[in-house]
Amino acid sequence: MKFRKIGQTDLNASVIGAGGYPFGPPLLNEKQADSVIKKAYEMGINFFDTSDVYGQGYSEVFLGNATQGFRENIILSSKFNLRDLNGMSPRRRIFDRCEDALFKLKTDYLDLFQVHFSTPEIPHAELLGPLNDLVTEGKVRYLGNCNTYSWRWLEELQCSHINDYAEFESTQNHYSLLYRYPELELIPFCKEHGKSLLAYFPLGGGWLTGIYRPGKSYPLGSRASKVPTGIVTRMRSERVDRLVPILERFAAERGHTLSELALSWVLSHNEIAVALTGFDRPEHVELNLKSIEWTLSEDEINELDRLTSWWDGDNAIIDSSDPTPRLKG
Repeated sequence: MKFRKIGQTDLNASVIGAGGYPFGPPLLNEKQADSVIKKAYEMGINFFDTSDVYGQGYSEVFLGNATQGFRENIILSSKFNLRDLNGMSPRRRIFDRCEDALFKLKTDYLDLFQVHFSTPEIPHAELLGPLNDLVTEGKVRYLGNCNTYSWRWLEELQCSHINDYAEFESTQNHYSLLYRYPELELIPFCKEHGKSLLAYFPLGGGWLTGIYRPGKSYPLGSRASKVPTGIVTRMRSERVDRLVPILERFAAERGHTLSELALSWVLSHNEIAVALTGFDRPEHVELNLKSIEWTLSEDEINELDRLTSWWDGDNAIIDSSDPTPRLKG
């Protein structure tokens, strides 16, 4: 296993992390989730991410039960949001959600507590103040963002500096060969400020596994057939249908699978601390971990950038001062 530090913390996370979205109905029951979690831990994965909205609310419970006995050896991450407060103060929501997560996960502290969705109407101090208190109390070690923009993150960092609050050390955003938007600003921002991106959907929501085929219906028993309104449906497009066979051939010509290519490419960016994958079966853990054995060459990276580029025009870039380095350090 390979490890990378998250932001400016002492959290050394496995570069492949276990996302808790499948842990619970309609995808996995507790016995199935337990076998996946135990297999991930046995294979060296130490980063486990969940949320109160995953698995119809069961993900935290299943993860908490499964990790008893090795809690101190792993990084546990969960989330909260400030949507639909209905008169509740942001502080109350944050504290209640933290206590709920600690109870369900059967732990005294969270290694990473992440705000799931941005709520621009909430002043930064009303978000960061309560979170800082949780850090001071020892219930949360570090703070993370999700689904955010670099400009908002910068404002939050400024608020932390002014008020001496704990900072957001990472953001968890969608990033893959099929969805490269974080390269515009988030990845350069992480590099500049010493922060990390935790990439979710690095397998393109399943399109980069080979399960879903261009022009074909979703296989019976696949995640898309069980959750038809999910990411697989939203990602389907002419561009994705065109790229999947091309990328599959690229990987096969080098003796690798499409999923190994997808994960290796995401991890070729040093600013990506963790590629989060939602394992459905224990055997998927071992298959995905093969990706860390493949270090893409500079020529391979350049070719993949060319094949999957969504830029308008050749070599169109935002800031040419210092392109994001990869495969270094």
